Amino acid sequence: MAVDLRPLLEPSTTAVVASECQNGVLGPESALPQLAEAAADTVVPNGGRLVHAARTAGVQVIHGVFWRRADNRAANTNGRLFVAMNTSSPAMEPGSEAAAPIPDFGLAPDDMVLGRYHGLDPIGGTDLDPVLRNLGIRTVIVVGVSVNVALLGLSIGLVNHGYHVVVPRDAVAGVPRDYAEALLDNTFRLISTVTTTDEVLAAWP
Repeated sequence: MAVDLRPLLEPSTTAVVASECQNGVLGPESALPQLAEAAADTVVPNGGRLVHAARTAGVQVIHGVFWRRADNRAANTNGRLFVAMNTSSPAMEPGSEAAAPIPDFGLAPDDMVLGRYHGLDPIGGTDLDPVLRNLGIRTVIVVGVSVNVALLGLSIGLVNHGYHVVVPRDAVAGVPRDYAEALLDNTFRLISTVTTTDEVLAAWP
């Protein structure tokens, strides 16, 4: 049964935050090939549809990207994920191809790009919260990767800052896939509205 999300997704108070949907994470040179493979079936097509529809509806699109210097200066080293990225991922300096949004999402003039050199998610220690507040945002649609870490931290952080969170389950990805589905059903449902891309798109004229 379709859910009417129109009251929650008023375009003037809604933003889409795309987490790490960048060439260096989801592209062919990704240091996380299993995650990139999972995202190819979900995040890339459905997240792309959602981002383009958001722009048409007047919904703010924000790209939360991860930046990394080639020399790893000031990079986190206190976790296995950081070690893997520092060892095998391409440098993702601001302005580089690796830091750019994937082609299926693109970068429109009204989009905003918020990067970080540290941490596990796009809200911890970044400008995301004040930017959303200054834009008058009350609801955030979260797309991208990964359900395992970044999206979980992002969703909890958004809720802790007072936002409503909407997660289209077919526009996010994690690994293994069955674990990601279990997280969506048993954790994300407790803190957010878990829905589908089509249900989100139906909320915008």
